[in-house]
Amino acid sequence: MSTPQAPIGSGFGAASTAQEVIAGHDLSGKVAIVTGGYAGLGLETARVLLAAGAKVIVPTRNIEKARAAAEIVPGLKLDYMDLMDPDTIDDFADRFLEGGEPLHLLINNAAVMANPLTRDSRGYESQFSTNHLGHFQLAARLWPALVKAEGARVVAVSSRGHIRAGVDFDDPMFENRQYQPYTAYGQSKTANALFAVSLDALGAREGVRAFSLHPGGIVTTDLVRHQSREYLQSTGFVDADGNPVIDPENNKKTIAQGAATTIWCAVSEKLEGMGGVYCENCDIATAVPADSDAMLGVRPWATDPELAERLWQMSERLTGLTPS
Repeated sequence: MSTPQAPIGSGFGAASTAQEVIAGHDLSGKVAIVTGGYAGLGLETARVLLAAGAKVIVPTRNIEKARAAAEIVPGLKLDYMDLMDPDTIDDFADRFLEGGEPLHLLINNAAVMANPLTRDSRGYESQFSTNHLGHFQLAARLWPALVKAEGARVVAVSSRGHIRAGVDFDDPMFENRQYQPYTAYGQSKTANALFAVSLDALGAREGVRAFSLHPGGIVTTDLVRHQSREYLQSTGFVDADGNPVIDPENNKKTIAQGAATTIWCAVSEKLEGMGGVYCENCDIATAVPADSDAMLGVRPWATDPELAERLWQMSERLTGLTPS
């Protein structure tokens, strides 16, 4: 039976921090992989998991930048991987699987947002390639280790940006329609949520549960590098002097607050036996209608099981992979 898309009363909220959420959890003996774990939300996620006792591996395409992060958070295990390069994903997965370790937590955190049109070596649009297909391939290749953990969780960092677009199954790579950066971003974030729906349905019987989430609006990370100061001011995320506006109840968060829902999805006992849901503010999000003008809540095209299955099949075709 699927988990209802409705809040469960977690005891945490919009202003909760990752450190507050993980308090009291002992992750000794657990292994976590955090993509994008060398900066921003990913670094905070990796830091608190490591502090709770987990072994944390950070695959990255920028080893030098990641080494600087590892000096801030000693103990992170760095390895090379580029989410837009399928060969490097395979190589990273092979190295991990050769070690024979179970994988208890796979945190799909890395992302690009609203960049100019770029394509990978296969011709796939970069936001769909990085944010969705790269993580799909990673989970598929690491499947044996996830099953071996006997209780793994896969956490996909989606976004409120999913409200901008569903997945265009006829032209996901913008080959025949005009490229719109935010439409492409919205499509990729919807894909993250649908990925969790299908992965959870596939993995529940093996003890692998999946969740997606919106971390909140955070403008102090590198994710916003393609947004102008004027644009961020117009959205209310920075003030007239260019300083971030922090108002967690209205979706404007610090990095520590933004990483909290990722950590909640990864460790909360309240989610035992659950999965496939979209979360925000350290709880399962409310399902809202397609035409809702609510700031938060998940739209139906991001949780529909039939759309999730359709995306899964398309992703298998595009990557040539399936978890097994």
